[in-house]
Order: sequence, then structure tokens, then C-alpha cells
Amino acid sequence: MTQHRSSAARRGAVIAVPVVAALLLAGCSGSSDDSGDDSGKVEFSFTFATSNNLESPYETLAKEYMDENPDVTITTNPTPNDKYGETIRTQLQAGNASDVIQTTPGSGDARGLIPLAEAGFLEPLGDTAKNLVPAGSESIFEIDGKVYGQPLDFTIGAIVASIGTLNQNGIDEFPSTETDFFDVCTQLAAGGKSLIALAGAAGPNAGLTAQAISATRVYAEEPDWNEQRADGKTTFAESQGWKDTLQTIIDLNDGGCFQPGAEGGGFDAITNGLAQGTSVGGFIPSGSAIEIAKAAPAEANFKVEPFPPAVGGKPGILASSNYTLSINAASKQKDAANDFLDWMASDQAQQRYHELSGELPISAYKDMDLSDTIYSPVVDLLADDAYAPLPANIWPNPSVYEALQVGVQGLLTGQNTIDQVLSDMDAAWGE
Repeated sequence: MTQHRSSAARRGAVIAVPVVAALLLAGCSGSSDDSGDDSGKVEFSFTFATSNNLESPYETLAKEYMDENPDVTITTNPTPNDKYGETIRTQLQAGNASDVIQTTPGSGDARGLIPLAEAGFLEPLGDTAKNLVPAGSESIFEIDGKVYGQPLDFTIGAIVASIGTLNQNGIDEFPSTETDFFDVCTQLAAGGKSLIALAGAAGPNAGLTAQAISATRVYAEEPDWNEQRADGKTTFAESQGWKDTLQTIIDLNDGGCFQPGAEGGGFDAITNGLAQGTSVGGFIPSGSAIEIAKAAPAEANFKVEPFPPAVGGKPGILASSNYTLSINAASKQKDAANDFLDWMASDQAQQRYHELSGELPISAYKDMDLSDTIYSPVVDLLADDAYAPLPANIWPNPSVYEALQVGVQGLLTGQNTIDQVLSDMDAAWGE
């Protein structure tokens, strides 16, 4: 399993796709036909995932880039997160994808840069991107030494929780043990509230929930589990850790930890629940706290909290670079696109990216002190090396993660079993 360990990284970190309310699919403008005109003006397009109705950090950064470069026009195409991978694949195949595309490292997500690059859809990037790749993670950014995605962040997968909402309901602190966690679920449910808001109808949130729980049930116990699976030494169906992960989701559902009707909930269930105080937290990217805080009262006091381990188990979280920018191989605006990516790697843009998204900047996170930030609850876990990369980034193809997402949704509705979900994931792996 590819894993990034460094003493500097232990001081802080974070998982990040902004996860809030769904938007209508925005129209996508494909690559322009020429790189500029006689006046020196340049236009290119930029597609990225969004799950909220607020201005995306990418939108803001594109505007700031245009302010600094008045001869450049960027057409931004925000696209709903739950259909993003499918959308950009269709656009790339049709030849009308944007010049710059938000992707993810590895092969396990539908927007994963490795299969997209292998299909010839992505342009190799230069030294700026190569120098940002975390040591030990080259295999999920490169093919034959060529980098196809510029990392943006170092992120954590855990629970974004409103400590203010907890306090208002007579609970002093976020539960750190499994027993306390279910006790808090019961206490909140009795008052018509929930500890966790779940977008069960949105595959990405169902999948992220399972992955975040697997940090304690699978990877804290067997850090090299992905390598074992790749070598054929184990399977999902044989893994007690994966069985426990999925059983935990059933237990959370049966224990009243999710809001009523969670199986049909969209991203708005999370946004509204956390902002309005009807739910305490959600399994969402940590950077989402910044966005949700804009709609929540000041006393919400969001923190990134680890999901507690099983009784007798080890604590753990997910932490890795999770989002990248890539250039469409068919783009006729490659010089302009590369200039934009170079700017996105600058200290100025990285700081703004952190301020706007809440995600840690890939170029500077090693030097950041997170002890007084929303990430303070997970700093010790990072110091103890109790983290693993997002599993789906390591898996060999998007179908494995799709099987997990659909499987979790089936568990919530009672239409699927744990054994069937794990069997489907093994089948998707290719065996």
C-alpha cells in the first residue's frame, strides 16, 4: 500500500471534496480552437466538481488569476460531484472536455487520473507538478515517470462535527469510544436529532462513509491490506475488517445515528443538518467545514473528529493528497493551461486555496502547526502514524469503489447483505 509518512506531516493534515448541496449540471464548454488572437488574449476552460450552491474555491481562484492576468479568460464549469466522474469521462470521449480538469490520484475513482492517462485523455505535466507529488505516492500520480495530475491538497478522512451543537444538547465532547458514540446517538435521537447526517442516496457520500470507517476496522490493524489484496493474499470477502466496516454501517443505521430517511438523503441533508444544528456531523471532507460554517451560526465550532475504533481496536484516520488538476490531451490551450497550473502551485495561490477550501495546501502543510485549528483532534493520530491513504485511490479500477457505494446504499435499504457487497467488490477487482 502506498503510504506517505513523514515527521513533518505528523503535525497536521486532512479528506477533501467539498460535500454540501447538489447543483444542477452546469453546461460544459469544451476546449477552444485557438490559443489566442493577435491581441494576445487567451481563453481556456476549467471543469471541477462541486456539491454546494456557494462559489467554489476553484471559481474564486480562477477569478483571481484573471484579475492578475487581464488578457486571460477562464470559462469555469462547476459539475455536480455525484455525477462528476461519469460526466468528464463522457466529455473526454466526445472530445468536448475542458482544457483543465479536476481529477484524483490513482485508479480507484471514476475521475482517477491513471486510467484517464492510460486512455490517452491527459497531457503529461512538467516539473512543477512532479515536485509536488508526496514521496512514496508516485505510483498514483505517474506512468513511466510522467506525472499526469498536479496535487492540490493533503487531506484527512474523518468526521466533520459541530462541537457547538453537541454542547447545546448537553454533551461536553465528541465521543471517543464506540460505546460512547452509540450512547450519544441514542441521546440525540431522543430529542429528534442525529449524531451523523448521511447522504445515503449520493454514492460518493455512502462510499466515503465506508472508507472512513475502514480506517479503524481495516487499515489500523493491517496497514498493508491493499498490498495483500493486490498480491492475491486476501479478498474483501475473506477480510474480517471489511466485514466489520460494513456491519458498523448497519449498526449505525439501526442505532439511530443517522437522520431519519438517511437512505434517501442527498448532500443537502448534510449541509442543512450541520448548518441548522439538527445533526452534529458527517463523514465528509474536512475542508467542507469551511463551506458549511458560512451557513451556520458562529457558535457551531466545527472540528475534524476521528471515528472511534471498535472495542479493543486501534484508532486511525485516512490522510493523503486527494485532488489534482490535469490538462486535457486534446486541448489547444496547453500553454495557457500550464501557466495556470504553475500559478496554482505558487505560495500565494496555495495559501488562498487553503483559506478558501479549508484543505491543507500540498506545498506547505508540512510546515503548518494545526494544534489550534479545526484539525486539532487528529494531530496526535498523525504524530503516531495512525493514518492510511484513501483506499479507493489505490484500488485498481473505479468499479471496485462503485460496488462499495452501491453496496452501502443497499445495506441502508435492506436490499443487500454484507457478503454480497464484498463479493461484488472482489468481482469488480477483476477476479
